[in-house]
Amino acid sequence: MKNAEQQMQFLFALRSKGVTDARVLDAMEKTDRGYFVKGLFEDRTYEDMPLPIACGQTISQPSVVGLMTQALKVTPRDKVLEVGTGSGYQAAILSRLARRVYTVDRFARLVRAATSIFRKLDLTNVTAITADGSYGLPEQAPFDRILVTAAAEDPPGPLLAQLRIGGIMVLPVGQDQAVQSLISVTRLEKGYEYTELRPVRFVPLLEGLGKE
Repeated sequence: MKNAEQQMQFLFALRSKGVTDARVLDAMEKTDRGYFVKGLFEDRTYEDMPLPIACGQTISQPSVVGLMTQALKVTPRDKVLEVGTGSGYQAAILSRLARRVYTVDRFARLVRAATSIFRKLDLTNVTAITADGSYGLPEQAPFDRILVTAAAEDPPGPLLAQLRIGGIMVLPVGQDQAVQSLISVTRLEKGYEYTELRPVRFVPLLEGLGKE
């Protein structure tokens, strides 16, 4: 778990990269990344860098997690869908900001590991489900906010359809891993409004369930 100096450096790195929202910084300060990084890379837990996790996936660098969370503009009454549970780190942060969080991943192994950390941290308002995230979670729709932590060529139609009018989705888009943009999509009464935020690099959004 992080000491006081690591904590200060961690928060300084977030602020210096543009994470300035007080609620987001508070949620990230309370969510120790150390619970979500295991094995060879534990000594790099508090550095601002992505790290490998099981099933060929990654835990995103904290500043990108912070910027995506900030762009999502979560309020305490929101119901949020996260596509791509991964380590569970992003969902744990969202759970401190939203009323309810549903997170889906195609790898059952990652969902089991994340669920056990949520229990340990007593995060009772987050539910992790093994599912093909490209189809969203129609039985719980509509959502106030949707966060996608894997890159698609375009925002997936089923996810756009599950966004409430006035709702916001933040996701990386791009045809390959070299050129991706983080975008914010707001659903309007008629159509959608798109805002480009910054260049990023994420694993691709794949259809189907993953093999363990």
